[in-house]
Order: sequence, then structure tokens, then C-alpha cells
Amino acid sequence: MAMSGAATAPVGHQTFCSENPSACKGGTDKPVVVKLSEQRWNELIAVNDRVNKAIRPMTDQELFGQVEYWTYPTNGAGDCEEYVLEKQRQLVKAGWPLSALLITVVKDLKNEGHAVLTVRTDQGDVILDNQIEVVLPWYSTPYRFVKRQATTSPAQWTAISDTRVTTVASIGR
Repeated sequence: MAMSGAATAPVGHQTFCSENPSACKGGTDKPVVVKLSEQRWNELIAVNDRVNKAIRPMTDQELFGQVEYWTYPTNGAGDCEEYVLEKQRQLVKAGWPLSALLITVVKDLKNEGHAVLTVRTDQGDVILDNQIEVVLPWYSTPYRFVKRQATTSPAQWTAISDTRVTTVASIGR
């Protein structure tokens, strides 16, 4: 995944950080890429599956009365951001480094904004998603990647230069 400079954090993430400062503080000069052992791989699959099954899909409008609101799921429902935040939280709790667990904004098959969790590993970046059940390498997803959290600071974001010819472009025709 090629980065192309700084990007503005999504408004929902900015609000999330103001309401959950401990989740967005800190950073590192030496971001970590996780060695993907069989145990770590199985942990990713288990967290992705567990969170996907635990949260009922509902829009922010239905839940909070606003178009975009990022928060941890508290009532067993949420949209893509709640899935991503919970997966990130569970993996950090399990000992994964935050610098390897990056909230990522993509364009989905409907060309709409969607959030997924990018996990940086020694075997490449993989994606945990609520729309696709399996954990996939980023380049195997049907999404166009737009931006993600910076590896050095959870409050900063980086633009992604996704120049692949994607399924997203070809399905719309």
C-alpha cells in the first residue's frame, strides 16, 4: 500500500478522538510490523469473526440521530466504524501494537465511504472487514483505498495512492 502524504482525519474520527483521548494519544518513531505467526493469524480471524457476529448493522442515523458518529459499540449495534474500533480495541487488549492496527477509509462496491482495519504484518497488509467475512490481503479486496491512520500517531492520517485497476471501477459499468 503506497502512501502519498498527509491527509485530513475523517470528521467522525476527530470527534471520536475528542471524546476518547486515550485512544488517540501517543505515537511512535518506530512503528511495528507484526510477525504473522500461525497463532497471530488465527487471532486475527477469531477477532474479525467474533466482532462481526456480535454487532448488528445499523446506521449512525438510526442509532445516534446523525449521519456520521464514531464510537465503540455499546448496545450491540453499529456501522462499519464501530466494527473497526472494536476490532482495534480487542487486538490492542490482546497485545497487538497500535501502530500496526490502522483504521482505513476505502470506497466500497457502491463507491461509498467504508471503514476497515488494516493490520500491518511482515507478510503484507491484511484487512479486517464487516462486509467480507474472511481476512484478506489489502490488494485482494474489491475496495479503492483512500486514507488511513498514520503508523506513527493514531490521531494523524495518511493519504493512500491506490493506483490499481480495481473491481470497484469495473462493476459500475
